[in-house]
Amino acid sequence: MSHFGFENDIHSVLKLDMPITNAPMARWQRKASTSTSAHTGALSPSKSANRSLSLSKTPSKTPGKNGKTQSTPSNAGGDRFIPVRNAKQMDVASFLLSKENEPAEESTSAQANQQANQKAWSVTLNGYDLEEAKILHLGGKPLNAPEGYQNNLKVLYSQVPTPVSMKKSRYISSAPERILDAPELRNDFYLNLMDWGRQNLLAVALSEQVYLWDAAQGDITLLKKMEEENSYICSVSWSKDGNFLAIGTSTCKVELWDVQYQKRLRCMDSHTTRVSCLSWNDHVLSSGARSGLIHQHDVRVAEHHTCTLRGHTQEVCGLAWSPDGRYLASGGNDNTVNVWSGAQQTGVHCFTEHEGAVKALAWCPWQSSILATGGGTSDRHIRLWNVNSGSCITAWDTQSQVSSLVFAPNYKELVSGHGFAHDQVSIWKYPSLAKVTDLQGHEGRVLNLSLSPDGSTVASLSADETLRLWKCFEKDPSKKAKPAGASSSIIQQHIR
Repeated sequence: MSHFGFENDIHSVLKLDMPITNAPMARWQRKASTSTSAHTGALSPSKSANRSLSLSKTPSKTPGKNGKTQSTPSNAGGDRFIPVRNAKQMDVASFLLSKENEPAEESTSAQANQQANQKAWSVTLNGYDLEEAKILHLGGKPLNAPEGYQNNLKVLYSQVPTPVSMKKSRYISSAPERILDAPELRNDFYLNLMDWGRQNLLAVALSEQVYLWDAAQGDITLLKKMEEENSYICSVSWSKDGNFLAIGTSTCKVELWDVQYQKRLRCMDSHTTRVSCLSWNDHVLSSGARSGLIHQHDVRVAEHHTCTLRGHTQEVCGLAWSPDGRYLASGGNDNTVNVWSGAQQTGVHCFTEHEGAVKALAWCPWQSSILATGGGTSDRHIRLWNVNSGSCITAWDTQSQVSSLVFAPNYKELVSGHGFAHDQVSIWKYPSLAKVTDLQGHEGRVLNLSLSPDGSTVASLSADETLRLWKCFEKDPSKKAKPAGASSSIIQQHIR
């Protein structure tokens, strides 16, 4: 039975509801015992209790030397310090107490909400989430930057193979390789005064004269000069083999010249107004005039005028045959683009989405059904069309007048010449139309663009009476000249 007694003693010791006998004496008891020991004589139990209670309180007044009482200072003589608490401190304490008593699930949800808010703030302030923009991110395979994205610092590491054209960084010089002087150039948006032939000869019309510049040798030849007073050249266009040059004049004539012998082969009269644009399709030569009519000429026969296409109400300022010869595209000052069937000589599509004159026309050389068009000052858009379906694939606002378009097959890019307000040459990715770069330097609007036979150089003719050659599309970038550091000398030469 002794072990039951021992267990009872252990339980009695561990109980917390019993009075503590071995605890230190309370403060008020110590003060009471000190005060009672200082007085002599016996006191009754009730009086000693009252005496101890009265002595436990701090007296508000203390006796002075002369028996009078004096006030106790507020900052000295007290037995404890009571801090001043304002409403804000009480709110903070209440929040801390409530936060400590929150369940673990609620705190987890609060942390998740806080992380979501921090991510939203990061995206709003920085444009992207900082957690996803680390230099080395080992959480998974990173993605490629979107096509045309120019800030290479955002995606620094990639495991996905890139296209062949993007493996090496491509350098595009901001300075032209050559500058040719073109005095007395006629500043007319609707004329087509330059074309680069397959024999590497560049034909340029300066007022009433036509000059040929040999890009390989640098020789300049005067091919034709107008004899009529106040007459001028309106358009030039090379045949596909580069042996014959067609010239349209302000005297409503279309002339055909043999370049090798520098001899005019024939003069074709059919228009009643100036001939603003020309385009070849084998032995068929198309000419567009200010009257809005398009004439088809078969240069092999005596009766050259075979057909008239009527679809424009104002001047036809752009003509282009597709690479396969199936379609002829025409653009006019009436803001319309017409697509004609080459075999049936009938209209296939009429696009009226442009809000300005359409002079810039270009067919894609690797996709013969894709047509690029550019609008004038009131439109400023580049549009890509699928002539098979008649739908607009892409439209992009360039914020500037579009005067000319050419495709660069070496890099599958589109080059555009601009007038008001930027007066520059721009290079775009196809088909996204993401800008690659701007070639600046002209002090007047760019009137015409032409691509070299090898596709490496684009020539721009401007109203500032200069012709600039930009070598931007070399096939082997490793063989190009050193970009920065080495001063690239600009070769200046006069066409005449």
